[in-house]
Amino acid sequence: MTWLITGAGGMLGTDLAARLGGDAVALTRAGLDLCDPAAVRAALRRHRPATVVNCAAWTAVDAAETDEGAALAVNGTAVGTLAAACAEAGATLVQISTDYVFDGRGDRPYPEDAPTSPVNAYGRTKLAGERAAAGAGGPCFIVRTAWLYGAHGPNFVRTMTRLAAERDTVSVVDDQIGQPTWTGDLADRIIALAGSGAPPGVYHGTAAGRTTWYGLAREIFTLLGLDPDRVRPVTSAEFTRPAPRPAYSVLGHDRWAEAGLKPMRDWRDALHAAWPSLRP
Repeated sequence: MTWLITGAGGMLGTDLAARLGGDAVALTRAGLDLCDPAAVRAALRRHRPATVVNCAAWTAVDAAETDEGAALAVNGTAVGTLAAACAEAGATLVQISTDYVFDGRGDRPYPEDAPTSPVNAYGRTKLAGERAAAGAGGPCFIVRTAWLYGAHGPNFVRTMTRLAAERDTVSVVDDQIGQPTWTGDLADRIIALAGSGAPPGVYHGTAAGRTTWYGLAREIFTLLGLDPDRVRPVTSAEFTRPAPRPAYSVLGHDRWAEAGLKPMRDWRDALHAAWPSLRP
């Protein structure tokens, strides 16, 4: 199987490329601008991939609030262009999406077919991308993920590690609930999904279990050999941001079982496994 990875310079794209090795063509933004329809079609003709994984995205959540049009161009319009090119070329598209398509007002894991209702511009643009990908006519997996961390980019784990060395105490939000997800585990699941013969559709690619950002920070301090009580819980109201965040971002994983595939392991087990590649 020949793979093409867009946005290959990011955390997930880098881990995917490392696992696929010579089976993948890994294109960063410099190698392929998804906002250029002619370049997208030319790349599909040149590389003739069986599977395309779109890791490219506008991920600046707060900036999207003031420039939703620019975010939509990347997260929505460009996805439609790529999906149409994949359909024409007979390639399967794996579109990476987000928990932010939900409003976060739930209290139990969101199933894959739960109604969407994004509360910020980033979520709206990613939902537009989902719809464009699904409506292009070709086989498409939409993999929603959340709270990503990995060895190849800025993320919460790295931020906490830095702050632990700079401050006596760190204040972290304790009223947002989600599933910290290692990009290494997500890359493995994407590869398994695309090669499994599973039916196209929406799959939730997050770790099992749940915690808060505060709970995750305490686990990071523990792994650093530091006192986790140096992490202080605060509310979201004490950290005002331009874009509202969903309070509850726990995603259900029933479709993996229905497809005969294993979902990801518990978030804490994954963090411990990833730690050798993350620790300072």
